[in-house]
Amino acid sequence: MKLSILGCYSATPRTLNNTTSQVLEINNHMFLIDCGEGTQVQLRKHKIKFNRIKHIFISHLHGDHFFGLVGLISTFRLLTRETDLHIYGPKGIKEIVTLQMKLADSWTNYNLIFHELTSTKSELIFEDEKVEVHTIPLNHRVYTNGFLFKEKEGLRKLDINAVEKAKINVAYYRKLTQGFDVENEEGELIKNETVTFPGAKPKSYAFCSDTMYKEDIIPIIQDADVLYHESTFLEQHAHLAVRTKHSTAKEAARIAKKAQVRTLILGHYSTRYDGIEGFKKEALSVFENVELAEDGKTFDF
Repeated sequence: MKLSILGCYSATPRTLNNTTSQVLEINNHMFLIDCGEGTQVQLRKHKIKFNRIKHIFISHLHGDHFFGLVGLISTFRLLTRETDLHIYGPKGIKEIVTLQMKLADSWTNYNLIFHELTSTKSELIFEDEKVEVHTIPLNHRVYTNGFLFKEKEGLRKLDINAVEKAKINVAYYRKLTQGFDVENEEGELIKNETVTFPGAKPKSYAFCSDTMYKEDIIPIIQDADVLYHESTFLEQHAHLAVRTKHSTAKEAARIAKKAQVRTLILGHYSTRYDGIEGFKKEALSVFENVELAEDGKTFDF
């Protein structure tokens, strides 16, 4: 699982800082999460292949999270893309994008498939044989969702000595890795767990931006390997977090601690601060495993 931060600041883009956008690579998928202004420039800068992006997840319709979307869709068209593009986001996102395409007479030469979200409860919005994606209902000034990306259980590993001792024909090895019990060459049913080891532990990633402190999300993100949680403000400006429905670094850390996640990544920093080390310092007073998102930074898990 690999996470590339394209932008992680709030409000407006600056010469050295970009608004929210990131790419998650998980089990051969490449998901684009939010698409702030300048996202496609960041994709080019960090040599991320456009044609691998088939699913885009937009948390909410504030500009610093989706103003780059129409431009990226247009660029895909200019690059003669043919692959379907799925866009998941709040109701209204289809109208915004298609109106722009209509008025510019720039209809795409590939299928744009919109999945508009309206539920205030967590729901499964994407699933295949390897990965599933659930919404994380958040509390912001407009309808907003985070997203939980979860790998499914992978193939089990053969205990080859046990397999050979149990006299299992090689033709059944594939079924063993899939978790099935099988008969050996003498017609005896062999329990799967006696001849295999568990496969690699499935990984999970929770993206939560933007939101005020919301303990309701804890059961959804419980035990996630990685949590990205917005931390727009430091404690000295906690009153602004309440007013604007954002979170402080300490509040993000409290969520991480209560959900027992393994790693917390902070982001969506207000540009009022001279640096970001203060966010980590405050979060570490609550939760021990804290990382700072930075534009262009990559995390491998």
